Parts: sequence; C-alpha cells; structure tokens
Amino acid sequence: MEIVESTFHIWAVFAFIAVAIVAFANERVELEISSIAVIAGLLLLFHFYPLVNQAGENLLTPQEILAGIADPALITVLSLLVVGQGIVRTGALEQPIRRLVALRRHHPVLAIAVVLSTVLLISAFMNNTPVVVIFIPLMTALAERLHRSTSTLMIPLSYASILGGMTTLIGSSTNLLVMAAAVQAGQPQISFFDFTVPGALLAIAGLIYALIIIPRILPERGSMKGDVVDVSGKQFIVQMEVSPDSPLVGEEAIAGQFPSLRNITIRFIQRGEHILLPPFDGITLKPTDAVVFAGTRKSITEAFADNPQILQGFLEPDSASTEASEELASVQEQTLAEAVVAPASRMIGRALYQISFHYRTRCVVVGIQRRSRMIRTNRMTDIRLEAGDVLLILGQRSDIMRLRNNPDVLLLEWSARELPATALAWRARIIFGAVVILAATGLLPIVVAAVCGAVAMVVSGCLNVYQASRSIDRRILLLIGAALGLGAAMQATGGASYLAHGVLSLMMGSGPAVILSVFFLLVAFFTNILSNNATAVLFTPIGISMAQEMGVDPMIFIYAVIFAANCSFATPMGYQTNLLVMGPGHYKFADFFKAGAPLVLLLWIIFSLFAPFYYGLM
Repeated sequence: MEIVESTFHIWAVFAFIAVAIVAFANERVELEISSIAVIAGLLLLFHFYPLVNQAGENLLTPQEILAGIADPALITVLSLLVVGQGIVRTGALEQPIRRLVALRRHHPVLAIAVVLSTVLLISAFMNNTPVVVIFIPLMTALAERLHRSTSTLMIPLSYASILGGMTTLIGSSTNLLVMAAAVQAGQPQISFFDFTVPGALLAIAGLIYALIIIPRILPERGSMKGDVVDVSGKQFIVQMEVSPDSPLVGEEAIAGQFPSLRNITIRFIQRGEHILLPPFDGITLKPTDAVVFAGTRKSITEAFADNPQILQGFLEPDSASTEASEELASVQEQTLAEAVVAPASRMIGRALYQISFHYRTRCVVVGIQRRSRMIRTNRMTDIRLEAGDVLLILGQRSDIMRLRNNPDVLLLEWSARELPATALAWRARIIFGAVVILAATGLLPIVVAAVCGAVAMVVSGCLNVYQASRSIDRRILLLIGAALGLGAAMQATGGASYLAHGVLSLMMGSGPAVILSVFFLLVAFFTNILSNNATAVLFTPIGISMAQEMGVDPMIFIYAVIFAANCSFATPMGYQTNLLVMGPGHYKFADFFKAGAPLVLLLWIIFSLFAPFYYGLM
C-alpha cells in the first residue's frame, strides 16, 4: 500500500474524531445532540471543502456520509431490539428462570454458575440489555439465599452478558457494526459463526474469572433490597371479585395457598355475609367470592399475566359494562402504575366505592398501600383514603397517562409497566428461534431475518406498534449513524491508511502477531472510554488498512476489533449493562476498574497467545 500524504481533509477528520471522542465520553451534552452535531459538521465540511479527485469527482457526497443511518447492520440491530422486546414483553424466559430459582433452594452456589452460564448463552443470540434486566431480580434472590451482598454478583452478571456477545454475529450490536464497516471497506461479509471458536475461548475464560475472582475482589456493600423495580417487598392491599368465568372458580387451596395466586398472602375470603379466615385448607373458590389479599407489585403482576381472565374481577359492579370488561380482559394492552393521593385531593376521607374512579378515569384501583401503618379492614373498598396513600392502578396506557392531568392523584410515571402477555410467549419463542435458525443457516440474510422477525412480533400480537417503536433506541441510531459517517470519511480521505502506516512505522521490525496484539489492546482501551459501537466502527477501517499494509488477511484484524470492542469491562460507561447493574450493586466507578481491568488484560493475553496460532501468523 502506498504511503498516504497528510492533507487538510485527513486532519479535519481526525479533529472531528477527537471532538466526538470527548463528547461521547463525558456526555455533558446529550449523546443524541453530539451525534447530530458530528453528522452536521461532516456535511458542512465536505460541502464547503469538497473532497475531489483529479477528474473533479466528489469522493464523499452527503449521501455517502448519511448512508450509515440506513446501513443494513444498523437496521439489523434495531430489528433485533424489537425481537428482544417481544421476548421480554411476553415473558418467554419466565419458565426457565423459575426453574433456576428452584435450583437455588438446593444448590445455591451451583445456581450462580448456572445462571451466569445461561446469561452468557442467551446473550449469544439476543440483545444482552433485556437479558440483564430480566436476571437482576434472580441474582438478588440468589444473593439473599446465600446471605451475600449483591455487590459480589451484579458485575459478574453484566460481564457474562458481554462475554456471550463475543461468540456469534448477532450476539452484540458491535459485531454487526464491525461487519457493516468491513463491507463498506470492500471486505467480504462475516458469517454467523465465523469467529465463534476464539470468541467462545475468550468467553469461557472470562466466565471462569467472573465466577472465581470477581466475588473475592469486590467489596460487600449493603443489601439492594427495594432498589430494583418489582423486587421491593412493598405490600399492597388488594380485593378481587371472583367472576363466573374466572379461572379461579373451583380452585381449591393447597397448604393454605391457591395455585393461581402464588407468592401472595390471602387475608380472608368474603362469601356473602360470611368471612372465611385462614387457613383455607379444603376451601374451594366460588363465583362472587371477594378475595382480599396482600401482595407485592411483582406477585400481583405475575398473577395477572398468568391468568388474564381474573382482571374482570377488579371491575366495580356499577361500571362493569361489556365493553369495559373486554378492555380489561385484554392483558396485551394493560398497564400497571402507581399513583399517590394528592394532599388536596377530593378523594381524601372517601372510600373507593364512593369516588367512581373507573367511571371518571377508565382505570381501576386494584391495590392500596399506606406507608405509615398496616391497613386493617374487612374490604378494600371500605378503606377511606388518606393523603399519601399509594394506589396501584390498572388500565390502558393512554388512560394511565391521562392521570397526569388529574388533580386528585400524582402519577408516578416511572412505575408504569405493561403486563407481560405470557399467553403469547410460545409465539415469541417460535419467532425468535426462526430468526436465529434462518440467520445461522444462511437461508436468509441476517438483515432480512431480523426485519421479518420484528414484523412478526407485531403481526402476531406479541407487541403493538407503540411497544415496538419504544424498543428502538434513538441513541443507538444516531450514535451509530455518526460513527459510520466518521468511518466513511476516514476511508475516503485516506485517514485510516495514514494512521495505520504511522502505527506500523512506530513498530518497525515487529511481526504481524505483535502488531495484532498491540492493536487489540489499543481498541480495548478506547472501548472503555467511548461506547463500544463507536470504537468498533472507528477502528475497523484502521485495522483493515494495517492488515493490508503488512500483507495479512484483513479478516484477522476485523475479528480483533470485534473481540476488543466487546471488552467493555473497566468503566461503567463502557457498556450499558454496566450502567444497569451499577445502582443495584451499589458500585463506585473504581469497582468496575478493579474488576474489569484485570479481565481486559486476561483476554488480551489469551487472544495474543491464541490468535497467531489459530490464524497462522506464527
């Protein structure tokens, strides 16, 4: 490869990259604004100072700068986010998780290894962010069972998900973006399992480190109980009428508990004028029974999701129209949220049956929680509301959001969560499995399989349009668009070749194996400062240029970018799963460096020893 001379355009692009690195790293300006600013700056630069060849042709048009926003890899990433949301939305992983919870009762230490291995395996085939969200409550339960601090388990959870993403093409958005940048630079498309062998080696080594070493070097901090949504032990008083077509009709209590109402405490059952008190052995539920129980938000959500028909038992008798019944029976569209009774509310001093809440808001109060003391009453509907009472409210999301304008309650918007549509879980599993199989076998290009999977999630009812659109992260869209634009500018101006030649000049006399090792470490360093996606896209053309200059297969350096860009262990901003576990684990910035920096070095050493042998660079 001929030496590229320094030009104004090359240094201008380097300046843009430096500014982008600083902006993306400190996030003083919102990431979306920084990304748009980078794109706009590139458009202005090459408009007023166009890059032309000797024939006067423009080598970098606005279409080429903006091409990253419509890149197939980016479309694939966004589509897979929709597919992953369908998995989460339907609770398709709930049954396997429950089995793992059962395992912890007998072999809790083994359960940790099984959980982390499961996270690693699942993350190889779906976006790891929802995987971590799903497993945080499980790791909390394991920590409590083992009488250990969650601070020793949350970072391993995040790392396991990142390690799983190293093993397949769809394991991480980073992998897909590297492929996009490589194809953009004229390299062949990467197949589904092309780098699985070295990726699996790194993942297994990292998993062993996370299981054995990290719990020993991380400090134990206070319990996180109550820090994660749906893990809190906050109890709501709930009253449910057993409707004639409810699945609860004819259900008999076993050991004082009704199978459909697990993990909740039944206070009493009112049958006509009679009150049935615990224990309920031998009691069979009948239509019109009023069941009053105490349950956490999580247990109530599980009961609704497993048996959508019981939702009709929460309709107020005076408002239970056929239309309303059908609305509440559709769990797909239902949202649970919390709202606080306002200090000057007209509801203060009045019972639920007196305020016609459903008639005025099209929402239903399913539970009440009073922070100051335990509520003791015969029926929930007889409770006279006080300022500060927390109401658990069920309704259509649009109706829930309208409560923001209701002067009587203060809606806690962060608490709004759609009920999982567990009856549709089998559909989500089939769609997800089909996407993986079609992409892995090559029957369909990965972008086609991903887009079809996203559409199928909506068409099948696993997601509605609003839920699907909400799963698309605009930060990812704009960040990747900006990074791909910078990558295209580096390639067109010769900046990648210029930088590659400079690095090689500094390492004159070193073999390809040494240069590959140094390149891996360089990318791993930057991925903990920038986002892994931005790092991957920026360094891919540099790696290709370095390989071409040495006469080495560029795919080796492309795979190095994939592995190194996924080494986002040393900082909380290195990867979004690190940020997810930072709060629940009560971590400080230094905790990630203490646990993650040795892991980065470990994977670097393993890659430096294995890659030359595996790829024939010896």
